[in-house]
Amino acid sequence: MYGDCQVISSNMGTNINPNFNFISNFQHFSSILPKEENGVLRGKEDMESGSGSEQLVEEHQGIIEMDSNNDNVLHQNLKKKRYHRHTARQIQEMEALFKECPHPDDKQRLKLSQELGLKPRQVKFWFQNRRTQMKAQHDRADNAILRAENETLKNENYRLQTALRNIICPSCGGQGILGEPSLDEQQLRLENARLRDQLEQVCSMTTRYTGRPIEGMPMQPSLDLDMNIYSRQYTEAMVSSSDMMSMPSMLPPEAAHFSKGDLLIDEEKTLAMDLAVSSIAELVKMCRSTEPLWVRDSESGKDILNVEEHARMFPWPLNLKQHLINEFRTEATRDSAVVIMNSITLVDAFLDANKWMELFPSIVAKARTIQVISSSVSGHASGSLQLMYAELQALSPLVPTREAHFLRCCQQNADEGSWAIVDFPIDTFHDSLQHSFPRYRRKPSGCIIQDMPNGYSRVTWVEHGEIEEKPIHQIFNHFVHSGMAFGAHRWLAILQRQCERIASLMARNISDLGVIPSPEARQNLMKLAQRMIRTFSVNISTSGGQSWTALSESPDDTVRITTRKIVEPGQPNGVILSAVSTTWLPYPHYRVFDLLRDERRRSQLEVLSNGNSLHEVAHIANGSHPGNCISLLRINVASNSSQHVELMLQESCTDQSGSLVVYATIDVDSIQLAMSGEDPSCIPLLPIGFSIVPVVGSTVDGHPSPPPEDGVANSGCLLTVGLQVLASTIPSAKLNLSSVTAINNHLCNTVHQINAALGSPASIENGNTIAEPNNAPAPAPAPAPAPKQ
Repeated sequence: MYGDCQVISSNMGTNINPNFNFISNFQHFSSILPKEENGVLRGKEDMESGSGSEQLVEEHQGIIEMDSNNDNVLHQNLKKKRYHRHTARQIQEMEALFKECPHPDDKQRLKLSQELGLKPRQVKFWFQNRRTQMKAQHDRADNAILRAENETLKNENYRLQTALRNIICPSCGGQGILGEPSLDEQQLRLENARLRDQLEQVCSMTTRYTGRPIEGMPMQPSLDLDMNIYSRQYTEAMVSSSDMMSMPSMLPPEAAHFSKGDLLIDEEKTLAMDLAVSSIAELVKMCRSTEPLWVRDSESGKDILNVEEHARMFPWPLNLKQHLINEFRTEATRDSAVVIMNSITLVDAFLDANKWMELFPSIVAKARTIQVISSSVSGHASGSLQLMYAELQALSPLVPTREAHFLRCCQQNADEGSWAIVDFPIDTFHDSLQHSFPRYRRKPSGCIIQDMPNGYSRVTWVEHGEIEEKPIHQIFNHFVHSGMAFGAHRWLAILQRQCERIASLMARNISDLGVIPSPEARQNLMKLAQRMIRTFSVNISTSGGQSWTALSESPDDTVRITTRKIVEPGQPNGVILSAVSTTWLPYPHYRVFDLLRDERRRSQLEVLSNGNSLHEVAHIANGSHPGNCISLLRINVASNSSQHVELMLQESCTDQSGSLVVYATIDVDSIQLAMSGEDPSCIPLLPIGFSIVPVVGSTVDGHPSPPPEDGVANSGCLLTVGLQVLASTIPSAKLNLSSVTAINNHLCNTVHQINAALGSPASIENGNTIAEPNNAPAPAPAPAPAPKQ
């Protein structure tokens, strides 16, 4: 039975004796702190919710009331209390009403109290206590259910873990490996095919020189992966795919964690600081010397290093690898330019690996500071020396990346107001590092930064290195061997453009922002476009040992495909299929760039526009050249409505070393996230685009191109098209033949339509009206070879 119990004093009054210790007479109420309200002691729950006290004994609830005598009887003892318990009928009637209405109003409580002979307050407190009881019962029942469910889940989890630990491989019957092996297995088989080609060539050469036949590895039964349908058999006279593409690096950056034995010890640090002094002196002299150290090339107009004179002037100390000199090819270039950035900011960017990567997003694929050898006590950059790692890239899978560990030193010449940043090799005295493929030694290289008025700097750059002589695809052979791929000219051209971009990024006095709501939103949009450029550059190169597959056995074919499994934020999760092709075009690179960056002209190419037109809704200029800009484009599709709008983010940039046009589709929510000031690094991007580089004395099908007219060195350009598609949203999915065929056909059609558009009379007229940076006339259009399907 549920009832209420009242404790009433024999002397009814309105005051309470302050000296009376009520709690000591009722020890079982220790959890209730009585407080006075209108002459009635009420528990804590009464003060908070107006309900009665906590339970008196088990299920019984009560109200404790006490009145004391007047002031003249304050010290009298309280007489014996008497209890009043609700009758069975009263409880039954209140229970019946509680089932119908747990929260009766004042009229219902008054009527019930009159029928039962109780006070309205007694009825009110009974209902409050009854509701509290019901809630406690429900909570106990819910807790019991949750505990049972929790126990069930724990048992299921334990069962699944046990099953995973005991998994058996169905192929070999051995211990299984957790993960998603389908895509990894496919990459391993592609790598196996390349290694088999290389082994067969080695066996063939050995047989030819020794006269004894040496057989290669026996062919293993195929697992019928879709990629294996493409022939990988090359004749002996052909260049193997392993020579065309970079093999996986033996020391990838993410795995190159140095142990204590790999870092420089104290004796080596002393030697490194001595070499830093001589390297800075060598760099300064190479930047300021003329003939006979540097000889002007009449064809390109660039300085070429006299290797013999350099060896006489700078006998490199501790050079223990002279016996390998025939295995390496020397590349050395020099250039000078004025950039819109002060020397302090430039020095800070060179000494910070992350800022250095952002300053050269299309050259520096990866960079990391391994060890700080020395630094100034005051925090000044002058005198700092640090061990660094870098991976340098060209924007094509046909050109291997160059990985190097080197020491970087910074020194200020306060009298001249200049800074020297020099990189020099570490393997002359610390040869415990594993070498990449192909091997690359960064000899004393760097730049001299001279302060100029108004925040400008004059930068003189020297790029000097030794690269292991390995075959390169013929279409890039001249581009790489001439120093245009990794030379000082390209470094400085990108530095000039990036300094202008950073100046635009930091600008706050932009009056017309268009649809961009604030300067912060403008900065976020520029950062998003910068990440898009960097992602595109890395994804179409051999960075990180990324393997590429040729679809044809012809050495002239330039189409390469690869797959990547993406699970990190920043790109769509799943299997990404990439295809890249490079084609020589007999047009100046600025003309090809102007066609591809113009969204209206590009939308006329059916393969790129899919019949849709583009409309620019936002424009950000980030350089002095009108082609250096970021655009937010609306894709005008018939299915577009106010509820569903498709947008495209595009950045185009150009300089003397080449041009880039990169774009990616993006949804409205992501753009609004970026414009609201939120971090745009989580927005997924899958960019596609074009890289255009000018070439001098290039070749077409292995034969030299015609000489330039009027003595102007402009023989055409190399157009690299990079496409990426999300083949599957499941990272473990296998690649199928239809996806490979579709992207290959799309790539070939893209190159054909671009070539046709450039050769049309309208394009020739438009190209002649555009001023080239060096004012060179455009050569007559001619058909260009296209990649084979």
